[in-house]
Amino acid sequence: MTMLVWGGFLLFIGLLVALDLGVFHRKSEEIKVAEALIWTLIWICVALVFNLFIYLLYGQNWGGWADITTEHLSGGKAALQFFTGYLVEKSLSIDNIFVIAMIFSYLKVPLSEQHRVLFWGILGAVVMRGVMILGGVALIDRYSWLIYVFGVLLILSAIKMMVVRHDTIDPDKNLFVRLVKRFLPVSDNFSGNRFFIVEQGRRVATPLFLALILVESSDVMFAIDSIPAIMAITRDPFLIFTSNVFAILGLRSLYFALAGMMERFRYLKMSLVFLLAFIGVKMLLSHHHPIPNLVSLAIIAGILAVGIGASLLASHRDPAALASPLAEELEHLAEISYQQAKRLTILIVGSTLLLVGIVMLVLPGPGTLVIIIGLTVLAAEFAWARLWLRRVKRSISRLKDKLTERFHDE
Repeated sequence: MTMLVWGGFLLFIGLLVALDLGVFHRKSEEIKVAEALIWTLIWICVALVFNLFIYLLYGQNWGGWADITTEHLSGGKAALQFFTGYLVEKSLSIDNIFVIAMIFSYLKVPLSEQHRVLFWGILGAVVMRGVMILGGVALIDRYSWLIYVFGVLLILSAIKMMVVRHDTIDPDKNLFVRLVKRFLPVSDNFSGNRFFIVEQGRRVATPLFLALILVESSDVMFAIDSIPAIMAITRDPFLIFTSNVFAILGLRSLYFALAGMMERFRYLKMSLVFLLAFIGVKMLLSHHHPIPNLVSLAIIAGILAVGIGASLLASHRDPAALASPLAEELEHLAEISYQQAKRLTILIVGSTLLLVGIVMLVLPGPGTLVIIIGLTVLAAEFAWARLWLRRVKRSISRLKDKLTERFHDE
Protein backbone atom coordinates (compact mmCIF):
# COMPACT_ATOMS: atom_id res chain seq x y z
CA MET A 1 0.00 0.00 0.00
CA THR A 2 2.85 2.38 0.81
CA MET A 3 4.42 1.96 -2.63
CA LEU A 4 1.00 2.29 -4.28
CA VAL A 5 0.24 5.64 -2.61
CA TRP A 6 3.71 7.10 -3.14
CA GLY A 7 3.91 5.80 -6.71
CA GLY A 8 0.41 7.03 -7.48
CA PHE A 9 1.25 10.50 -6.18
CA LEU A 10 4.45 10.74 -8.23
CA LEU A 11 2.57 9.52 -11.32
CA PHE A 12 -0.14 12.13 -10.70
CA ILE A 13 2.44 14.91 -10.37
CA GLY A 14 4.22 13.72 -13.51
CA LEU A 15 0.92 13.86 -15.40
CA LEU A 16 0.23 17.42 -14.19
CA VAL A 17 3.72 18.57 -15.17
CA ALA A 18 3.43 16.91 -18.60
CA LEU A 19 0.10 18.66 -19.22
CA ASP A 20 1.52 21.98 -18.06
CA LEU A 21 4.62 21.92 -20.26
CA GLY A 22 3.61 19.58 -23.07
CA VAL A 23 0.09 20.88 -23.72
CA PHE A 24 -0.48 24.33 -22.24
CA HIS A 25 3.03 25.84 -22.43
CA ARG A 26 4.71 24.13 -25.36
CA LYS A 27 5.92 27.36 -26.95
CA SER A 28 8.53 29.70 -25.49
CA GLU A 29 6.56 32.87 -24.96
CA GLU A 30 6.06 35.53 -22.34
CA ILE A 31 3.43 34.60 -19.76
CA LYS A 32 1.03 37.44 -19.02
CA VAL A 33 0.05 38.38 -15.47
CA ALA A 34 -3.61 37.47 -16.02
CA GLU A 35 -2.68 34.01 -17.30
CA ALA A 36 -0.25 33.51 -14.42
CA LEU A 37 -2.95 34.45 -11.89
CA ILE A 38 -5.33 31.91 -13.44
CA TRP A 39 -2.69 29.18 -13.26
CA THR A 40 -1.85 30.15 -9.68
CA LEU A 41 -5.52 29.71 -8.78
CA ILE A 42 -5.62 26.37 -10.63
CA TRP A 43 -2.61 25.03 -8.69
CA ILE A 44 -4.14 26.18 -5.40
CA CYS A 45 -7.41 24.43 -6.28
CA VAL A 46 -5.53 21.24 -7.19
CA ALA A 47 -3.77 21.35 -3.80
CA LEU A 48 -7.11 21.81 -2.00
CA VAL A 49 -8.67 18.91 -3.90
CA PHE A 50 -5.66 16.78 -3.00
CA ASN A 51 -6.21 17.77 0.63
CA LEU A 52 -9.65 16.16 0.36
CA PHE A 53 -7.88 12.98 -0.76
CA ILE A 54 -5.61 13.31 2.30
CA TYR A 55 -8.69 13.56 4.52
CA LEU A 56 -10.18 10.39 3.04
CA LEU A 57 -6.88 8.48 2.90
CA TYR A 58 -6.24 8.96 6.61
CA GLY A 59 -9.85 9.21 7.81
CA GLN A 60 -11.16 6.13 5.99
CA ASN A 61 -7.84 4.33 6.52
CA TRP A 62 -7.69 3.19 2.90
CA GLY A 63 -5.55 0.09 2.62
CA GLY A 64 -4.58 0.49 6.28
CA TRP A 65 -2.66 3.68 5.43
CA ALA A 66 -3.35 5.38 8.77
CA ASP A 67 -1.94 2.33 10.56
CA ILE A 68 1.22 2.35 8.43
CA THR A 69 2.14 5.98 9.16
CA THR A 70 4.12 6.74 12.30
CA GLU A 71 1.82 9.57 13.44
CA HIS A 72 -1.49 7.60 13.31
CA LEU A 73 -3.43 10.71 12.32
CA SER A 74 -7.17 11.07 11.84
CA GLY A 75 -8.47 12.45 8.57
CA GLY A 76 -9.14 15.88 10.05
CA LYS A 77 -5.72 16.20 11.68
CA ALA A 78 -3.92 15.02 8.54
CA ALA A 79 -5.83 17.49 6.36
CA LEU A 80 -5.13 20.31 8.82
CA GLN A 81 -1.41 19.51 8.91
CA PHE A 82 -1.24 19.34 5.10
CA PHE A 83 -3.00 22.67 4.67
CA THR A 84 -0.92 24.41 7.35
CA GLY A 85 2.29 23.05 5.85
CA TYR A 86 1.19 24.07 2.36
CA LEU A 87 0.40 27.60 3.57
CA VAL A 88 3.81 27.92 5.25
CA GLU A 89 5.68 26.62 2.19
CA LYS A 90 3.68 28.85 -0.15
CA SER A 91 4.37 31.89 2.01
CA LEU A 92 8.12 31.26 2.30
CA SER A 93 8.33 30.74 -1.47
CA ILE A 94 7.47 34.43 -1.93
CA ASP A 95 10.95 35.36 -0.69
CA ASN A 96 12.39 32.89 -3.19
CA ILE A 97 10.43 34.62 -5.96
CA PHE A 98 12.17 37.90 -5.21
CA VAL A 99 15.60 36.27 -5.48
CA ILE A 100 14.64 34.54 -8.75
CA ALA A 101 13.54 37.91 -10.14
CA MET A 102 16.95 39.35 -9.21
CA ILE A 103 18.72 36.44 -10.95
CA PHE A 104 16.75 36.88 -14.17
CA SER A 105 17.26 40.64 -14.09
CA TYR A 106 21.02 40.38 -13.52
CA LEU A 107 21.55 37.81 -16.29
CA LYS A 108 19.03 39.55 -18.57
CA VAL A 109 17.12 36.32 -19.20
CA PRO A 110 14.47 36.94 -21.90
CA LEU A 111 10.90 36.82 -20.60
CA SER A 112 10.03 34.13 -23.13
CA GLU A 113 12.72 31.78 -21.73
CA GLN A 114 12.11 32.28 -18.01
CA HIS A 115 9.36 29.66 -17.99
CA ARG A 116 11.79 26.97 -19.21
CA VAL A 117 14.35 27.80 -16.51
CA LEU A 118 11.69 27.69 -13.81
CA PHE A 119 10.28 24.42 -15.11
CA TRP A 120 13.58 22.54 -14.92
CA GLY A 121 14.55 24.38 -11.75
CA ILE A 122 11.36 23.26 -10.04
CA LEU A 123 11.77 19.64 -11.16
CA GLY A 124 15.27 19.66 -9.67
CA ALA A 125 13.91 21.26 -6.50
CA VAL A 126 11.34 18.46 -6.10
CA VAL A 127 14.08 15.82 -6.23
CA MET A 128 16.43 17.68 -3.87
CA ARG A 129 13.70 18.43 -1.35
CA GLY A 130 12.56 14.83 -1.41
CA VAL A 131 16.06 13.72 -0.40
CA MET A 132 16.33 16.44 2.26
CA ILE A 133 12.90 15.61 3.71
CA LEU A 134 13.57 11.88 4.01
CA GLY A 135 16.96 12.59 5.57
CA GLY A 136 15.58 15.18 7.98
CA VAL A 137 12.71 12.97 9.16
CA ALA A 138 15.07 10.02 9.67
CA LEU A 139 17.48 12.17 11.71
CA ILE A 140 14.75 13.58 13.96
CA ASP A 141 13.29 10.11 14.53
CA ARG A 142 16.71 8.90 15.65
CA TYR A 143 17.95 12.03 17.45
CA SER A 144 14.95 13.83 18.96
CA TRP A 145 17.14 16.64 20.32
CA LEU A 146 17.71 17.82 16.73
CA ILE A 147 14.29 19.46 16.93
CA TYR A 148 15.96 22.13 19.10
CA VAL A 149 18.71 22.60 16.52
CA PHE A 150 16.11 23.15 13.81
CA GLY A 151 14.25 25.57 16.07
CA VAL A 152 17.39 27.63 16.62
CA LEU A 153 18.13 27.47 12.89
CA LEU A 154 14.73 28.96 12.10
CA ILE A 155 15.17 31.77 14.63
CA LEU A 156 18.59 32.57 13.16
CA SER A 157 17.03 32.47 9.69
CA ALA A 158 14.42 34.98 10.84
CA ILE A 159 17.18 37.28 12.11
CA LYS A 160 19.09 36.86 8.85
CA MET A 161 15.99 37.62 6.79
CA MET A 162 15.44 40.77 8.83
CA VAL A 163 18.93 42.22 8.40
CA VAL A 164 20.33 40.81 5.13
CA ARG A 165 19.52 42.37 1.78
CA HIS A 166 18.65 40.15 -1.19
CA ASP A 167 18.59 42.86 -3.83
CA THR A 168 22.13 42.23 -5.06
CA ILE A 169 23.25 39.19 -7.07
CA ASP A 170 26.82 38.23 -7.94
CA PRO A 171 26.90 34.89 -9.81
CA ASP A 172 30.70 34.76 -9.68
CA LYS A 173 30.49 34.28 -5.89
CA ASN A 174 28.12 31.32 -6.20
CA LEU A 175 29.89 28.01 -5.50
CA PHE A 176 27.91 26.06 -8.11
CA VAL A 177 28.47 28.68 -10.80
CA ARG A 178 32.22 28.65 -10.09
CA LEU A 179 32.24 24.85 -10.43
CA VAL A 180 30.40 25.05 -13.76
CA LYS A 181 32.84 27.65 -15.10
CA ARG A 182 35.79 25.57 -13.96
CA PHE A 183 34.77 22.52 -15.98
CA LEU A 184 32.69 24.03 -18.77
CA PRO A 185 33.15 27.17 -20.90
CA VAL A 186 30.26 29.64 -20.75
CA SER A 187 29.03 31.65 -23.71
CA ASP A 188 28.21 35.35 -23.39
CA ASN A 189 25.14 35.03 -25.60
CA PHE A 190 21.75 33.35 -25.29
CA SER A 191 20.67 30.85 -27.92
CA GLY A 192 16.89 30.63 -27.64
CA ASN A 193 15.83 28.11 -25.01
CA ARG A 194 19.00 26.02 -25.22
CA PHE A 195 21.18 25.38 -22.18
CA PHE A 196 24.16 24.20 -24.25
CA ILE A 197 25.47 25.10 -27.69
CA VAL A 198 28.57 24.38 -29.80
CA GLU A 199 30.94 27.30 -30.38
CA GLN A 200 34.14 26.92 -32.40
CA GLY A 201 33.90 23.15 -32.21
CA ARG A 202 33.46 22.88 -28.43
CA ARG A 203 30.41 22.45 -26.22
CA VAL A 204 29.67 25.50 -24.05
CA ALA A 205 26.95 26.48 -21.59
CA THR A 206 24.69 29.45 -22.24
CA PRO A 207 23.73 32.12 -19.68
CA LEU A 208 20.38 30.33 -19.50
CA PHE A 209 22.14 27.37 -17.89
CA LEU A 210 23.82 29.69 -15.37
CA ALA A 211 20.37 31.05 -14.52
CA LEU A 212 19.18 27.48 -13.93
CA ILE A 213 22.14 26.76 -11.64
CA LEU A 214 21.49 29.93 -9.64
CA VAL A 215 17.78 29.15 -9.31
CA GLU A 216 18.55 25.61 -8.12
CA SER A 217 21.15 26.78 -5.59
CA SER A 218 18.83 29.48 -4.25
CA ASP A 219 16.12 26.86 -3.71
CA VAL A 220 18.57 24.72 -1.74
CA MET A 221 19.24 27.66 0.56
CA PHE A 222 15.53 28.38 1.01
CA ALA A 223 14.84 24.68 1.61
CA ILE A 224 17.14 24.86 4.64
CA ASP A 225 14.53 27.21 6.15
CA SER A 226 11.32 25.76 4.76
CA ILE A 227 11.83 22.06 5.48
CA PRO A 228 12.58 22.52 9.22
CA ALA A 229 9.58 24.89 9.29
CA ILE A 230 7.15 22.25 8.07
CA MET A 231 8.67 19.67 10.41
CA ALA A 232 7.38 21.85 13.24
CA ILE A 233 3.88 21.20 11.89
CA THR A 234 4.03 17.50 11.02
CA ARG A 235 6.50 14.61 11.12
CA ASP A 236 4.60 12.56 8.54
CA PRO A 237 6.95 12.22 5.52
CA PHE A 238 4.05 11.92 3.07
CA LEU A 239 2.41 15.14 4.29
CA ILE A 240 5.74 16.99 4.35
CA PHE A 241 6.66 15.91 0.82
CA THR A 242 3.25 16.42 -0.79
CA SER A 243 2.70 19.88 0.71
CA ASN A 244 6.21 20.87 -0.42
CA VAL A 245 5.62 19.58 -3.94
CA PHE A 246 2.33 21.43 -4.41
CA ALA A 247 3.86 24.65 -3.09
CA ILE A 248 6.83 24.26 -5.46
CA LEU A 249 4.71 23.37 -8.50
CA GLY A 250 2.70 26.56 -8.04
CA LEU A 251 5.87 28.62 -7.69
CA ARG A 252 6.34 29.09 -11.44
CA SER A 253 2.92 30.65 -12.08
CA LEU A 254 3.13 32.60 -8.82
CA TYR A 255 6.43 34.08 -9.99
CA PHE A 256 4.93 35.43 -13.22
CA ALA A 257 1.94 36.74 -11.27
CA LEU A 258 3.93 38.59 -8.60
CA ALA A 259 7.40 39.33 -10.01
CA GLY A 260 6.26 42.56 -11.62
CA MET A 261 4.60 43.93 -8.52
CA MET A 262 6.75 42.64 -5.67
CA GLU A 263 7.50 46.23 -4.65
CA ARG A 264 3.88 46.61 -3.51
CA PHE A 265 4.36 44.07 -0.73
CA ARG A 266 6.74 46.20 1.30
CA TYR A 267 5.73 44.71 4.68
CA LEU A 268 5.38 41.11 3.57
CA LYS A 269 9.00 40.26 4.35
CA MET A 270 8.58 41.39 7.94
CA SER A 271 5.60 39.05 8.27
CA LEU A 272 7.81 36.20 6.99
CA VAL A 273 10.35 37.12 9.69
CA PHE A 274 7.69 36.71 12.38
CA LEU A 275 6.44 33.52 10.71
CA LEU A 276 9.89 31.90 10.85
CA ALA A 277 10.44 33.09 14.42
CA PHE A 278 7.07 31.70 15.54
CA ILE A 279 7.73 28.31 13.95
CA GLY A 280 11.18 28.25 15.55
CA VAL A 281 9.64 28.84 18.97
CA LYS A 282 7.00 26.20 18.21
CA MET A 283 9.76 23.66 17.57
CA LEU A 284 11.56 24.57 20.81
CA LEU A 285 8.34 24.05 22.77
CA SER A 286 7.20 20.95 20.88
CA HIS A 287 8.09 18.32 23.52
CA HIS A 288 6.49 19.67 26.71
CA HIS A 289 4.37 22.63 25.60
CA PRO A 290 3.19 21.82 22.06
CA ILE A 291 1.16 24.46 20.26
CA PRO A 292 -1.95 22.89 18.63
CA ASN A 293 -1.94 22.92 14.84
CA LEU A 294 -5.26 24.76 14.68
CA VAL A 295 -3.79 27.53 16.83
CA SER A 296 -0.63 27.51 14.69
CA LEU A 297 -2.72 27.84 11.52
CA ALA A 298 -4.61 30.80 12.99
CA ILE A 299 -1.37 32.53 14.06
CA ILE A 300 0.33 31.92 10.70
CA ALA A 301 -2.71 33.14 8.77
CA GLY A 302 -2.92 36.20 11.04
CA ILE A 303 0.77 37.05 10.55
CA LEU A 304 0.43 36.82 6.77
CA ALA A 305 -2.83 38.78 6.74
CA VAL A 306 -1.25 41.62 8.71
CA GLY A 307 1.76 41.73 6.35
CA ILE A 308 -0.37 41.71 3.20
CA GLY A 309 -2.92 44.15 4.61
CA ALA A 310 -0.26 46.61 5.75
CA SER A 311 1.41 46.39 2.33
CA LEU A 312 -1.83 47.11 0.48
CA LEU A 313 -2.56 50.07 2.75
CA ALA A 314 0.93 51.53 2.35
CA SER A 315 0.85 54.88 0.63
CA HIS A 316 4.08 54.41 -1.37
CA ARG A 317 6.20 51.63 -2.82
CA ASP A 318 9.63 50.69 -1.56
CA PRO A 319 11.30 47.62 -3.10
CA ALA A 320 14.16 47.87 -0.60
CA ALA A 321 11.72 47.09 2.18
CA LEU A 322 11.11 43.70 0.60
CA ALA A 323 14.84 43.14 0.20
CA SER A 324 15.26 43.73 3.93
CA PRO A 325 12.68 45.02 6.45
CA LEU A 326 15.41 47.04 8.15
CA ALA A 327 17.18 48.07 4.95
CA GLU A 328 17.38 51.79 5.67
CA GLU A 329 18.20 51.39 9.35
CA LEU A 330 20.95 48.86 8.61
CA GLU A 331 22.44 50.53 5.54
CA HIS A 332 25.36 51.79 7.60
CA LEU A 333 26.36 48.20 8.47
CA ALA A 334 28.33 48.10 5.23
CA GLU A 335 30.61 50.78 6.63
CA ILE A 336 31.09 49.72 10.24
CA SER A 337 34.40 48.47 11.50
CA TYR A 338 35.36 44.82 11.82
CA GLN A 339 35.17 45.08 15.60
CA GLN A 340 31.60 46.36 15.51
CA ALA A 341 30.57 43.63 13.08
CA LYS A 342 32.20 41.06 15.36
CA ARG A 343 30.30 42.40 18.38
CA LEU A 344 27.02 42.25 16.47
CA THR A 345 27.62 38.65 15.39
CA ILE A 346 28.59 37.59 18.90
CA LEU A 347 25.51 39.31 20.32
CA ILE A 348 23.15 37.51 17.93
CA VAL A 349 24.72 34.06 18.31
CA GLY A 350 25.29 34.30 22.06
CA SER A 351 21.83 35.69 22.82
CA THR A 352 20.19 32.97 20.75
CA LEU A 353 22.10 30.24 22.61
CA LEU A 354 21.23 31.88 25.92
CA LEU A 355 17.51 31.98 25.10
CA VAL A 356 17.54 28.39 23.85
CA GLY A 357 19.28 27.28 27.04
CA ILE A 358 16.68 29.02 29.20
CA VAL A 359 13.88 27.32 27.25
CA MET A 360 15.62 23.95 27.58
CA LEU A 361 15.64 24.25 31.38
CA VAL A 362 12.01 23.09 31.32
CA LEU A 363 12.46 20.77 28.33
CA PRO A 364 14.56 17.66 27.76
CA GLY A 365 18.06 18.69 26.83
CA PRO A 366 21.29 20.10 28.28
CA GLY A 367 19.87 23.54 29.17
CA THR A 368 22.55 24.51 31.69
CA LEU A 369 25.34 23.56 29.29
CA VAL A 370 23.78 25.61 26.47
CA ILE A 371 23.42 28.63 28.80
CA ILE A 372 27.10 28.39 29.76
CA ILE A 373 28.09 28.14 26.09
CA GLY A 374 25.96 31.18 25.27
CA LEU A 375 27.47 33.21 28.11
CA THR A 376 30.96 32.13 27.04
CA VAL A 377 30.31 33.41 23.53
CA LEU A 378 28.93 36.71 24.85
CA ALA A 379 31.77 37.07 27.36
CA ALA A 380 34.21 37.44 24.48
CA GLU A 381 32.92 41.00 23.93
CA PHE A 382 30.54 42.03 26.73
CA ALA A 383 31.48 42.76 30.36
CA TRP A 384 28.01 41.95 31.73
CA ALA A 385 28.23 38.47 30.18
CA ARG A 386 31.65 37.92 31.79
CA LEU A 387 30.12 38.87 35.16
CA TRP A 388 27.25 36.43 34.71
CA LEU A 389 29.60 33.71 33.56
CA ARG A 390 31.78 34.13 36.66
CA ARG A 391 28.69 33.90 38.86
CA VAL A 392 27.52 30.74 37.14
CA LYS A 393 30.98 29.19 37.48
CA ARG A 394 31.10 30.11 41.19
CA SER A 395 27.66 28.55 41.72
CA ILE A 396 28.74 25.37 39.97
CA SER A 397 31.96 25.30 42.00
CA ARG A 398 30.05 25.69 45.30
CA LEU A 399 27.63 22.95 44.28
CA LYS A 400 30.56 20.70 43.39
CA ASP A 401 32.21 21.34 46.77
CA LYS A 402 28.98 20.54 48.62
CA LEU A 403 28.52 17.31 46.71
CA THR A 404 32.15 16.36 47.38
CA GLU A 405 31.76 17.03 51.13
CA ARG A 406 28.55 15.01 51.27
CA PHE A 407 30.23 12.14 49.43
CA HIS A 408 33.15 12.11 51.89
CA ASP A 409 30.79 12.31 54.89
CA GLU A 410 28.93 9.25 53.68
